[in-house]
Amino acid sequence: MGKAGSKIAPEVMTDLRANTEFSDQEILDWYKGFQKDCPSGKLSVEEFKKMYGNIFPVGDASKFSAHVFRTFDANGDGTIDFREFLCALSVTSRGKLEQKLKWAFTMYDLDKDGYITRKEMLEIVTAIYKMVGSVMKMPEDEATPEKRTEKIFRQMDKNMDGKLSLEEFIEGAKSDPSIVRLLQCDPQQP
Repeated sequence: MGKAGSKIAPEVMTDLRANTEFSDQEILDWYKGFQKDCPSGKLSVEEFKKMYGNIFPVGDASKFSAHVFRTFDANGDGTIDFREFLCALSVTSRGKLEQKLKWAFTMYDLDKDGYITRKEMLEIVTAIYKMVGSVMKMPEDEATPEKRTEKIFRQMDKNMDGKLSLEEFIEGAKSDPSIVRLLQCDPQQP
C-alpha cells in the first residue's frame, strides 16, 4: 500500500513526539502534506521561497524567507527534511515565548557568534520591511528599518556594547510586546 517512504518510521514518530508540540494525528497530517509538496522528502530554498511568497503575496518575501530557511535547516545541508520542518514549525507556532525568542535569535545571529550586531539586526529588519512594509503601518520612530533597528538596540542593548546577547534579546523582547509582534512577523497581526 502506497510507495516506499509514505509512512513515518516508528523511531522518527517517537522522536517527533518528544521534540514537537504536535499530536500523532497532526504529525501524520503534516507528513502527508510534506510528502505531497516535497516528494523527494527534502525542501529546497527555492521551493521554500515560493511557499513564503504565497503567504506574503503583497511584499517581497525572498530575503526574509531565505533567513527563515537557514534557521529551519538545522543541520546546514541546504535542504529542510520533514523532521527539521516539523520541529521548527512546532517552535514557531506552538512554542513558549522563550523558545520562540531563542529561535528568532538564531535567525538574527547571521554569523552564529552568539551575538546580534546592528548590521545583522538591520539585515533581518530590512527583509521584514520588504515583506510586510507596504501593508503594515509603522510608527514614525520605526518608519525605516534603520530607525527600527536603532529603537530595538536602545531598548535591548543594556550594556551598550553595540551587540545583543541572547539574554539581552530575551529580556528586551519580554519587556516590549511590540518587539515580539515584529519578531513573529505574523501577517494576521494588525
